[in-house]
Amino acid sequence: MLQKALGHEFRRSELLDQALTHSSHAREMETLREAARVEDNEQLEFLGDAVLSLVTTEELFHRFPHFREGELSKLRAHLVSEKHLIHVAQQLELGHYLRLGRGEEKSGGRHKTALLVDALEAVLGAMYLDSGFEAARNFVLRHVVAPELARIHAGGMPVTDYKSTLQEKLQAIGRAQPAYVLVKEHGPEHSKTFTVEARLQALEAEAKPDFVGRAEGTTKKNAEQDAARQVLEYLATLPAEPERVRKGRL
Repeated sequence: MLQKALGHEFRRSELLDQALTHSSHAREMETLREAARVEDNEQLEFLGDAVLSLVTTEELFHRFPHFREGELSKLRAHLVSEKHLIHVAQQLELGHYLRLGRGEEKSGGRHKTALLVDALEAVLGAMYLDSGFEAARNFVLRHVVAPELARIHAGGMPVTDYKSTLQEKLQAIGRAQPAYVLVKEHGPEHSKTFTVEARLQALEAEAKPDFVGRAEGTTKKNAEQDAARQVLEYLATLPAEPERVRKGRL
């Protein structure tokens, strides 16, 4: 059942077993069996944490080419945070499959955030060892990154502040700030849709706008953000311009 939920069938099932084995269970088994070391999931969790960070970083780097380093870091920190990963672990019902010592079992270990998140990262590490980077990457994108980015957008929250990014970009290259114009709004008062244009002024003052980003949103702010994103994407297609000083062009 767990492998089906993970979307991955392990060729080496012992790796999955180890990923689900908490140190409390491993030490307990060593004592009962008077045996050599029983492997727990701590090393796999260490590996999985690194894989998770790399996959998330790579995806954000390619998906948001206009983000500054600070914006990318902030978004990555959220996606790999315990606060977010616990939801993924709960959806996969990892708690049902954990191997815990009696003490952890009695103290509610199957519901502890730290144990569940560690197990999730250990499963990812096991997946990487079992089938390589691409299998681990697919898992991270499918279960960790894509659903959360979709949730953020659906909730009306921009992933970043495109308007501020555009403002800084235009200041750096000595161009005028865009005009944000509300061109249409429709729908009932409690559920309006707004259409906004971000008009990028041409280099010649009298000319028509150089580019117009046009977007709809459930709020003016969201529509402006999306229109600003379109202007940023347009600017990225232009040849690089030398930066100007603030008081005028050199």
